[in-house]
Amino acid sequence: MTPPHSLLCSLWCVLLLGVGSLLLLVHLQHLTDSVPQQNTGVPVLEPPEWPMEKLPVAARQANDIPAGLFPMSLPILRLCSDPLVGIKQRVTKRRRKQLLNSALSGGEESLQQRRTQESRRHLLTATCSRFHTVHSIRRATLQQVSRIYVEDRFRLLYCEVPKAACSNWKRVLMMLGGRAHSIQDIPHDMAHYSNHLRRLDSYDRAGIAERLRSYTKVLFTREPFERLVSAFRDKFESPNSYYHPVFGRAIISRYRANATGSALKTGAGVTFREFVQYLLDMHRPVGMDIHWEQVSKLCSPCLIPYNFIGKFESLEEDANFLLHSIGAPDNITFPNFKDRNPLEERTSSRITREYFSQLNGTERQKVFEFYYRDYLMFSYPKPFPDLH
Repeated sequence: MTPPHSLLCSLWCVLLLGVGSLLLLVHLQHLTDSVPQQNTGVPVLEPPEWPMEKLPVAARQANDIPAGLFPMSLPILRLCSDPLVGIKQRVTKRRRKQLLNSALSGGEESLQQRRTQESRRHLLTATCSRFHTVHSIRRATLQQVSRIYVEDRFRLLYCEVPKAACSNWKRVLMMLGGRAHSIQDIPHDMAHYSNHLRRLDSYDRAGIAERLRSYTKVLFTREPFERLVSAFRDKFESPNSYYHPVFGRAIISRYRANATGSALKTGAGVTFREFVQYLLDMHRPVGMDIHWEQVSKLCSPCLIPYNFIGKFESLEEDANFLLHSIGAPDNITFPNFKDRNPLEERTSSRITREYFSQLNGTERQKVFEFYYRDYLMFSYPKPFPDLH
């Protein structure tokens, strides 16, 4: 008995469908095998684990920008074949060989640096938690990102901390962006006032959020007392057409008894004690300035998850490790020259102690309390044994 024609057609369709499925599976397996696998033997620097907290929609303001604080969306500072975080690019055999040789020659140093970074990030997270400030909000305002400079080519965000080598960092950013041919040829005023560097708050909200999410975020700190003395020496002991008339005159007028007419007119000659009185005054006659503002306020490290935390005390080592990690050209290394008052000795711990010896114990304690969070966040020891 001959099977019906419709049954034969059905069997033929089932057979074709089975063969087609088998061919499709083989093709997909081939595609999967051909995808290059990530190099799992190369170490990476992981960002700190930042708690996630839901924010009511009503609490979100129009000018707030997502700070990219979700742990899974944070960039990592990769020490691997693709140092430009988030950029997909083909790695040549020559580049792979260079990276391999570099890893072999500097492996021990790189390992120590990675451990140092992990320790610094862990301490920062713990300190923020201690003060209940770990992302009480999950959005950064334009003001909170206004001190951050952007280098798009190498996907770098640098938070400016004055008196912590920020002039030289701006020179490096200019070099990375192709805005200069030699770091030594960039004068101080050009580095600060005509550097053509963009700040993060100059982008729209989407551009800010994407860069916070995917770029390497960098912060460099300095011992707070030493940074304060460095700022005082630079702004008040050297001629200055801005700080003397704006800050100096107000400070002398408020804190100096029987001030001379000349001092009141020029604002020159502010003493360190008068400067500290101004700093600690709840009703300052003139506002705060970024050169002595706390780093915890300048860079909002409890809100913005910095991948790399460098220190002025290990500046060249930290900076050059970072530059190597992001794949900066070999001819760009961190400079060590001092272009502001080059004949003056750099502010050191010894010089800092000399200035603070002009204060009594109560005044030193109040300055320590002013910078207390900076001391805790960045693991600086007490500069005087009587502080508590």
